[in-house]
Amino acid sequence: MAAERKTLTQLFVPICVETLFYMLSGMVDTLMLSSVSDQAVGAVGTANTYIGVFIIMFGVISSGMVAVMSQNIGAGRPGVAYQARQLGLMFNAVMGILMSVILAVFSGGILRIVSIAPALFEPAETYLKIVGGACFLNALIPIYSSYLRVFGYTKHSLIGTVVGNLINIILNSVFLFVFNWGVMGVAAATVISRVVNLLIVAGMGAVLIKAKQSPERIPSRKILAQIVKIGFPSALETALYNVAMTLIVRFMNQMDADGMNVTARSYTMQIANFSYCIGAALAQANAIMTGWRIGAKEFEECDRGTRKAVIYGLITATCFSAAFAMSGHFIIHIFTDDTQMINLVVKLLIVDIFLEFGRVTNLVYGQALKTSGDAIFPVIMGAIFMYLFAVGGTYFLGIHMGLQAVGAYIAMAADECARAVGMVFRWKSGKWKSKSLVEL
Repeated sequence: MAAERKTLTQLFVPICVETLFYMLSGMVDTLMLSSVSDQAVGAVGTANTYIGVFIIMFGVISSGMVAVMSQNIGAGRPGVAYQARQLGLMFNAVMGILMSVILAVFSGGILRIVSIAPALFEPAETYLKIVGGACFLNALIPIYSSYLRVFGYTKHSLIGTVVGNLINIILNSVFLFVFNWGVMGVAAATVISRVVNLLIVAGMGAVLIKAKQSPERIPSRKILAQIVKIGFPSALETALYNVAMTLIVRFMNQMDADGMNVTARSYTMQIANFSYCIGAALAQANAIMTGWRIGAKEFEECDRGTRKAVIYGLITATCFSAAFAMSGHFIIHIFTDDTQMINLVVKLLIVDIFLEFGRVTNLVYGQALKTSGDAIFPVIMGAIFMYLFAVGGTYFLGIHMGLQAVGAYIAMAADECARAVGMVFRWKSGKWKSKSLVEL
């Protein structure tokens, strides 16, 4: 069987809605937690940052697997795509269990090492033990969801996310407002909803996709080498990003004893994520099409399609982030009535306009480069600019210059824009055309 070659819009819309529901779930978590305390919001935001650091190994397989599957589907070899999924599933299952044990057992020690604000320690440890202890779900869900998407079943992946998030919202309400479980309740709801999501996408993949029956096969060692060729650099870039974010959060925790700056970051991220989901969805949709087209040797179509995705992303993400900045005072009132917090978040939303402009360009071109097989360049760009601009800039502008969270956001915006420029020039060079994983 072969995937149905869909348009960018047909792929983008379900992926965007799926990402939006995922972001909405996080916003609802934040809204509900804000009824407990601002410290609870900051604690969960901080804990999620560190969970991200410990699940980077999942990306070694997930991103490489998408490139291998999509290129082989484009080349008319779905059986090889099935082989790639099986290898990814086995690897991520083992790594997921290992990471879950580490986060569940050593959560307190991890938070002490990163110098979390004292007011946030206890709720952050509770959340990290429960959600981090079940992070193997984060390892498995992307495997099954990606498998559905690369075969064109983006709406079915969306169903799993929507149902899981609706369950998350319902259980949050029950655990927070009926049982008064606080952060523990939000964590439990998150885990249960992810279990449901996993069961749905795994079941749909088994029913809808019959690639296992296709006769094409190549040595598993060769497939694994291709996955690692793309996945390891991609995971390294993610690792660099997450470590950079960890350092930034650590600096922000040092800006005040009450965690106001890091909590303002959490509120800002929940709102800005709606802009981010546009770029993330376009990047994922275009990456799938990039793989199909490169597998079929349609390089000119690939180039035109990626430029089109970037233009769409820049227009929509900029409009959304500008709208959020202008209506910031009203939106933040949904979460908190603290005037100082509201004013700080509004300032961050203004800076976020420039951050999103760079990030959407970075995402679309970066994902396209990785899926094409050109995965080393984004790592080099990340290693240079994440630490020079984002981390170094946060310390210099935020702490040394006294701009605090605003300085941190200016530094992160500079990082995204600088990397975006590099991605554009790399794509225009055309070197990605010689990186195909499929030999016909």
